[in-house]
Amino acid sequence: MSELAPSRTNSPKPVPKKTADRSQVKTSACILCECNCGIEITLDGRRFERIRGDERHPGSAGYTCEKALRLDFYQNDRHRLTSPLRRRPDGSHEEIDWDTAIREIAGRLRAVQEEAGGDKIFFYGSGGQGNHLGGVYGRSLQAALGARYYSNALAQEKTGEFWVEAKLYGGHAKGDFHHAEVAVFLGKNPWQTHGFPRARPALREIARDPARTMIVIDPRRSETAELADIHLQVRPGADAWCLAALLGTIAQEDLVDRRFLEEHTAGSEDVTAVLSAIDVDACAERCGVDAALLRTTARRIATASSVATFEDLGVQQSPHSTLVSYLNKLLWILTGNFGRPGTMYLHSSFAALAGPTAGGSGGRPVKRTPVTGAKIIAGLVPCNSIAEEILTDHPDRFRAMWIDSANPAHSLADSPRFREALDALDLVVVVDVAYTETARYADYVLPAASQFEKWECTFFGSEFPRNTFQLRPPALDPLPGTVPEPEIYARLLRELGALDGAPVEALTEAARAGRKTFTAAFFKELQAQPHLFGLTPHLLYETLGPALPPGRQGTAAIWGLAQLCTLAQPDAVRRAGHADGDALFDAILAHPSGVTFTVEAWDDVWNYVRRSDRRFTVAIPDLLEQIQGLSRSVPDWTSAEFPFVLSAGERRAFTANTIIRDPRWRRRDPAGALRINPEDAARLGLVDGGWARVITERGQALAVADISDTMQPGHISLPNGMGVDHPEHGRSGVGPNELTSVARRDPFAGTPWHKHVPARVEPVTSCQGRSD
Repeated sequence: MSELAPSRTNSPKPVPKKTADRSQVKTSACILCECNCGIEITLDGRRFERIRGDERHPGSAGYTCEKALRLDFYQNDRHRLTSPLRRRPDGSHEEIDWDTAIREIAGRLRAVQEEAGGDKIFFYGSGGQGNHLGGVYGRSLQAALGARYYSNALAQEKTGEFWVEAKLYGGHAKGDFHHAEVAVFLGKNPWQTHGFPRARPALREIARDPARTMIVIDPRRSETAELADIHLQVRPGADAWCLAALLGTIAQEDLVDRRFLEEHTAGSEDVTAVLSAIDVDACAERCGVDAALLRTTARRIATASSVATFEDLGVQQSPHSTLVSYLNKLLWILTGNFGRPGTMYLHSSFAALAGPTAGGSGGRPVKRTPVTGAKIIAGLVPCNSIAEEILTDHPDRFRAMWIDSANPAHSLADSPRFREALDALDLVVVVDVAYTETARYADYVLPAASQFEKWECTFFGSEFPRNTFQLRPPALDPLPGTVPEPEIYARLLRELGALDGAPVEALTEAARAGRKTFTAAFFKELQAQPHLFGLTPHLLYETLGPALPPGRQGTAAIWGLAQLCTLAQPDAVRRAGHADGDALFDAILAHPSGVTFTVEAWDDVWNYVRRSDRRFTVAIPDLLEQIQGLSRSVPDWTSAEFPFVLSAGERRAFTANTIIRDPRWRRRDPAGALRINPEDAARLGLVDGGWARVITERGQALAVADISDTMQPGHISLPNGMGVDHPEHGRSGVGPNELTSVARRDPFAGTPWHKHVPARVEPVTSCQGRSD
């Protein structure tokens, strides 16, 4: 066995333009944000010579932003691994063969299960922006082991919003920004982060139209704020007071849509009574926005024919995040902006991104974590609680961790403490394409095929009235030595004997006889043996998979999801042209650019309100009490020692998730500069392009200063996607979570305050000896 020197492909380099054979143009999707725009990739060998938008994609229709054009830096960087790795006692890794890796990992998982219980094996990841198919099969491994606890990046961002939406209407609301008279962006910069199809053209259209209004609530003058008609430049962390002032104005001036509230809500009287008592002027003073401007904004929202709103990480990773989600929903509910073009809607889903349980074991939903008692929302353990669930002598502590397509040692708050937690576990297994910061702490690393070397998909589709789904084919064969996640899970589950006693041979024979025969046999067996439900993806892989066209075995789970999608939304699926689940599955396989899987009218949006009376339950007592408490509190979490608010992880033009590890893809801001207001820079003696030291209660780092009047005094920011180690170029920029704290989190949902980190800044005359 060799000393670790991970096998790598050649790095991207410029090539002459040439006309490609059409056979070398592959259909795929961008994997850098939730929009997953359709793309066409022109290949030159294994290199992505050219990338352009796919005009046949039913959602993006040829559009893509500039980030997608550089995906070769992901596919062909030298970070790729091509052999399983095993950790030595000294912490280094050695290459081993696949059979050895699978046998040893299965044995060690079984040992943890037998000694401590399967619920002590914690699963994290199984997804990412474009890598969801493997996660479906990962649920079968959870079921086989009896694992109950699970989490992913959504628990760093969206669980507070998930909880609020479950209380209000039981679904997920999005906005029709392409037709809205008023668009409100709250802690959201869609010019950089997108979030809905063709975001930049839509923003330009709103900005150009004098009859439409764009409202941005953001401490920073972002690219979207530059386009806005109204920019409410709140103090960092004061969004709750800003929204309370808007809602107080609407309630006090009787600008609510009473007919909508009477016909479609329950409990609105309790809500308007609380809002009518809000001191608008006091809230304005606390959030730092002129009271007259807040009242004008509230009137514009309340009197518009249509309003759509979008909240994102700027508020979801800041103080009062769950409360802010509630206030945001009240803004459009109380003004009746739902169920019409240009307003908010609930939507169909091809598959759920999260749910009430965190495993596939068929047990009762887990409501709290075993050690700290943190709330589990949508089946997800709060990310800021994970280290606390490990670094303890509690008998129910997590003993092992399975990490798939995620890099929590870099992406979760307080990276040093999370690394300590990884070291304390009995077993850590990482499935990834790269030797990441997390992989370095793993007992085993399994090299996955890249997102362009296998069948893959995402479940982010959330459009209305036409919702779309794309199962994209591989653009390339897997790099030798790598294996797609569905096959990785299949090998482990075979080694564990997960399907011993299951009717594998009978179902395999039924699949050979034809789809109708298989469908009848499959559901009959599930009904007779309900314990197989958790193993469904693996069972499909082993039985239906071999009957599919060559190379498509990994798509077998999509057949099962197509059946569930059709059962949940039969009329909408049929209107999209699919007679049943089989027809939908066949259409998905036949259209690599994506399909429309549901078609609905605006009246159908009420079908997704998960209440028997189809009404919104507007009053949430716990959060109404928090609204009343705003008048007794002040938005200030800084101190004399840490007077600045650091936004750790700002999205910029040349940042992305850390799946792009090669720093050369950044044509601008290669070092990931610290943005700081000119007044603050002058007071501290900072110069543009000079070095500054950022210090927080958890750590410190050096960064290049970018003096920018887009920042208000007292507010600084560092970009996301920085601070990863590259085999050729070392570490570039600051890893934001070297500076964040697990203690600073929403007290209800546990989401971290990445965008509100108390800090101080010091000038540095020399960067010699810097550790970052």
